[in-house]
Amino acid sequence: MDNTRRRFLKIAGLTVLGLGTKPVADAIAQSEKEKYLYSPEVKSGKRWAMVVDYKKCVTAGEQCVECVKACHEVHNVPDFGNPKDEVKWIWKEPFEHAFPTDANHYIEEYVKVTAKGQKFMVLCNHCENAVCVRVCPVKATFRRPDGIVIMDYHRCIGCRYCMAACPYGARSLNWRDPRPFIKKENPEFPTRIRGVVEKCNFCAERLAVGHMPACVDACKKHKALVFGDLEDPNSEIRDMLRKYPTILRRPELGTRPQVYYIV
Repeated sequence: MDNTRRRFLKIAGLTVLGLGTKPVADAIAQSEKEKYLYSPEVKSGKRWAMVVDYKKCVTAGEQCVECVKACHEVHNVPDFGNPKDEVKWIWKEPFEHAFPTDANHYIEEYVKVTAKGQKFMVLCNHCENAVCVRVCPVKATFRRPDGIVIMDYHRCIGCRYCMAACPYGARSLNWRDPRPFIKKENPEFPTRIRGVVEKCNFCAERLAVGHMPACVDACKKHKALVFGDLEDPNSEIRDMLRKYPTILRRPELGTRPQVYYIV
């Protein structure tokens, strides 16, 4: 008997016994959890993080936005065509906007000078101390054990507390129905509705089936984005952090971002 049939009979049995909807829902959730946790393809990590190599981004050029395109296509991010309604998961910001404070005291002065006016790739920082998680009144956003700050779109009530709390501007609200503005819908990722907040999820759904984040795959040519498990001392990301000095966005706030920038 295959696993799918066994799970179905288990859930059906709970229903027949009259155990109520919550146990049934729990059984369904557990079966989904098992599918991802024990799939041979799943990429597992104890603390996922990303390194953005600014120098390689500069080499690629200002017009290089393949990572943005890949991310937005995979996740059905709408293109409203105007800044007012813009929804973004990964995007570019000028250095002075991405790093607006002097918290990185020891960064070389020439970096500040040469980087001024240059645009840095930014995204949700998947903070270890995520303030967005603390303020959400309905627990629609939460931090997984592997460090990914993720959202349940069905629970989101559009209160925007998380948007107000996030110091990085990493969340967007769908002020309008986003579905008519998706150029090519990806059926493997859910679309959202009006009034729902969304953001980068470190491609949790791709990790579950053995793939790297879409932005990382799209940047293979330039290798400006590196993703990996910080708890693995032999990982590429740990090797890069050992070799190169990095800075964080607004580290003085104590959110402990998990996106590092090589400058």
